[in-house]
Amino acid sequence: MEDEKLVELFWNRSQQAIAETACKYGGYLQRISVNILKSEEDAKECVNDTYYRVWNAIPPNRPSRFQSWIGRIARNVSLDRYRQEHAKKRGGTGADVLLSELEDCIPDCRRNFEQSADERVAEILNCFLQGLKKESRVIFLRRYWYGDSIEAIAENLFLKESRVKSSLYRSRNALRKKLEKGGIVL
Repeated sequence: MEDEKLVELFWNRSQQAIAETACKYGGYLQRISVNILKSEEDAKECVNDTYYRVWNAIPPNRPSRFQSWIGRIARNVSLDRYRQEHAKKRGGTGADVLLSELEDCIPDCRRNFEQSADERVAEILNCFLQGLKKESRVIFLRRYWYGDSIEAIAENLFLKESRVKSSLYRSRNALRKKLEKGGIVL
């Protein structure tokens, strides 16, 4: 089923919307969540929470890129769940590792009070990603959007792990410089 039809089903409050979305995007959403949470059970709950949030968001929203939009919702739900479960205990897996890798590239929200700063960061990030070579962009997104492990990225792209690590290192440094050049305080 086409994404426009899925959005229309949600818009019309059809129960079929969730079933059709699960059929088309369930595996995609599950993978995003499992990569963050490292738990199939928790991921299933987050995927169900994603469907609930989508149900409540359409209407009034009518996303033009449905797959990306629900992927972002699933990612945010999973990150919220991860933070909630790991608020007291700090480990070296999942989202903590990803966030620690990006620590020098994430703007300090306490220093950027303007709402337009978020929009500026998004604009710079989009420009940054468009400027990367395809391989570097795929590696960056697989790691920091989908939460794939370095080993999984190397295996899927038929690369050595050292090449993936060095690509990520160079990309993070380039992103930090681009953000600083754009006036974003890190």
